[in-house]
Amino acid sequence: MYTILRQHIEKIVPLTNEEYEQIQTYFTFKKFRKHQFVVQEGNAVEQEYFVLKGLLKAFYINAEGKDHIIQFAMEDWWITDYQAQINRNPATLNIDCIEDTELLCITFERKNELCQAFHKMEHFFRIKSAYGYIALQQRILSFLNNDAQSRYTQLLRQYPALFQRVPKALIASYLGVSRETLSRF
Repeated sequence: MYTILRQHIEKIVPLTNEEYEQIQTYFTFKKFRKHQFVVQEGNAVEQEYFVLKGLLKAFYINAEGKDHIIQFAMEDWWITDYQAQINRNPATLNIDCIEDTELLCITFERKNELCQAFHKMEHFFRIKSAYGYIALQQRILSFLNNDAQSRYTQLLRQYPALFQRVPKALIASYLGVSRETLSRF
């Protein structure tokens, strides 16, 4: 299972066997069942999660009780409520499992220790954060500049596997449209 993490890290920085043996000790392994919450609104967020297997969604519930999906996370992706974790605030997002899920978890403190011990990992997380910021910026610009059908086509082109694993109602929520609107595409 940790081999997946090593391959993920080595897309950005090379590691020796000795380095990786030490790096993996900073992570813990957890399993979650379908529909189980990993993070719940109002609770403390202690960890960041790397998806080994499964699929999760991060969502916000507005004052009217409507779900707004912020992010999906499948294998080889990271997820948490970063605002809550870094600022030590209660979670504003919920993260639950769309499928049975296996995660590698790292606390904020352990991540800082890891980055201090291995400059390569500090570089790795800096690059991953930049990629995450780019993805978020592209998502915001897509909402500002594209109609719903264009956003749907772009998501389908970028992540075709997502459409095989995620119910259409969740895709609609992610795109900010109704299920009925999505069915017309």
